[in-house]
Amino acid sequence: MTAPLLETSGLTVAYGERVALRDVSLTVRKGELVGMIGPNGAGKSTFIRAVTRVVQAQAGAIHLGGDSVQTLSRRELGRRAAVVPQTGALPELFSALEVVLMGRTPHLGLLQHESDADLLAARQAMEATGCWQLAYRRLGELSGGERQAVLLARALAQEAPLLLLDEPTAHLDIGHQAAALALVRLLCARGSHGALAVVHDLTLASQFCQRLVVLQAGRVVAEGPPAEVINAERVRQVYEAEAHVFAHPLTGLPVVVPDAGLDASGL
Repeated sequence: MTAPLLETSGLTVAYGERVALRDVSLTVRKGELVGMIGPNGAGKSTFIRAVTRVVQAQAGAIHLGGDSVQTLSRRELGRRAAVVPQTGALPELFSALEVVLMGRTPHLGLLQHESDADLLAARQAMEATGCWQLAYRRLGELSGGERQAVLLARALAQEAPLLLLDEPTAHLDIGHQAAALALVRLLCARGSHGALAVVHDLTLASQFCQRLVVLQAGRVVAEGPPAEVINAERVRQVYEAEAHVFAHPLTGLPVVVPDAGLDASGL
């Protein structure tokens, strides 16, 4: 069997005295979109930073394509995993196309300029994410949603088999949220990619992800298909919130509606 695109075992990460991840083990294979959910501060972003060696793990192992990340050069790591961050320090004076072309860096030699093939990969990524019309606009002129589309295009242009998406629908309206996750799911369904997406919207996560991993206080507390993972009791335990969870009338997958605490019976 082909090695998973991503495999962690016993992953533990701490910031000083504060432990952000405890004994986290999971896998992502080609063909699947895995959603990581949990409350703020649960360790979701830390997990992605640990996988890409932005932060150092105190214990456990991380493998990309069967090889320990500790043995991979930064260039090879970039060929195996592409990240769409929550936010990033972007060069305001760069054009959107120039930012997307940064995704080609792992494929270029020292001081090598982008080729026609690199420009084609960037254009195809921008067309796929609906932002080619922004190609020659400066980053400082773009809205939050437009920037997010450019960051997704940069990751696609990288042509890495594993996509790590940290809130990929942040700043997007509902139409673009669905389009972004549908695109990632399509890439996975074609077998060219596997993806791990941190998603705050539980309904979106359940509709687009085949499998969900729930983090709470740095630990995995549940994992499985959305219908098995998301229910009112788990929302109460993990998020300390009351919510109504019911099956979508078309997909049968969970829909989560927060309890507003309003009694409309007297209206």
